[in-house]
Amino acid sequence: MDERLVDSLEGKSFKTYMLDYNFPPFATGEVKRMGAPGRREIGHGYLAERAIEPVIPSSESFPYTVRIVSDILESNGSSSMATVCAASLALMDAGVPIKCPVAGVNIGLITDGERAAILTDLLGVEDADGDMDLKIAGTAQGITAFQMDIKIAGIPIETMRQALEQARLGRLRVLEVMNQTIERPKAELSRFAPRIITMKVDISQIGAIIGPGGKVVREIQELTGTTIEIEDDGTVTISSLDGESGKAAERRILGIVKKPEVGETYEGIVKSIQPYGAFVEVLPGRDGLLHISEIANRRLDKVEDELAVGQTVPVMIISMDNQGKLKLSRKRLLPDYDPSKDREASPRPGSGSSRGRSR
Repeated sequence: MDERLVDSLEGKSFKTYMLDYNFPPFATGEVKRMGAPGRREIGHGYLAERAIEPVIPSSESFPYTVRIVSDILESNGSSSMATVCAASLALMDAGVPIKCPVAGVNIGLITDGERAAILTDLLGVEDADGDMDLKIAGTAQGITAFQMDIKIAGIPIETMRQALEQARLGRLRVLEVMNQTIERPKAELSRFAPRIITMKVDISQIGAIIGPGGKVVREIQELTGTTIEIEDDGTVTISSLDGESGKAAERRILGIVKKPEVGETYEGIVKSIQPYGAFVEVLPGRDGLLHISEIANRRLDKVEDELAVGQTVPVMIISMDNQGKLKLSRKRLLPDYDPSKDREASPRPGSGSSRGRSR
């Protein structure tokens, strides 16, 4: 939902990855009015954004909107290539599963027409007085973005070949230093990042999750503090500020779509107590009857002797009728359960005592 809407001459589109590059005047010791981005901010920011883009995971595997903000506070070299290095480190530190680290380096040239000196990592004065500013960013495997400014009529192919090789060696050296700090993305997302859970349900179950007029999905969102999006293909995306809220919403949705089966066991919650038993929630929004005779391996006078409202109890589904009503058992999961005693204690079919207990 945080995707950026881009309204360009070619029409409207959305971006799930973006890099904002801020270069205030004080970064180079100048006193100017802070205004709209200039050519430098737009061009260098777009170069850094393109350099990182090839390693950003797809929306299918990583359903997040990723925004990188680069604030340049001081500059006497290539701040765009510094942005590439810093962005790569920041993404890995945040746990974004980028494919591999990216680094950048700029190469300069000073020539008098006969002799040429190729410089790595230009200073400001070398950029101003030099004849070329070549910025190359990439991974250990290859180039992801480059940009070149020249102030002379042309550059010989051999000089260009040497500049590219020098840029490759410089990039590998920068990557080596970066890897000493962090070599790969962290296994866990940053604790400051929201959590997103994606699940797939049958298309026929979408209506049950949404509910009449959206009642069910709104209730889940209000109870758990999450945001839930449901696609037409059955993809359900749960967004939350913390993992536990997302898991709570996931459990409630699973409770709606999951079909309980006889023999399955659950950690149920006692919702209400009646004279004849207790109603236990085995899945979010799905209750079953735990009859008083199925609570313990002894005869109980009152359900309250063993259970209390809100208590968590292990139960097993022992039967389910055509209307989906569940019958549960707790005693069958107890270590001292003896099935033979159930058979001995079972009343004869049709006896009055049996009918009395059923009521």
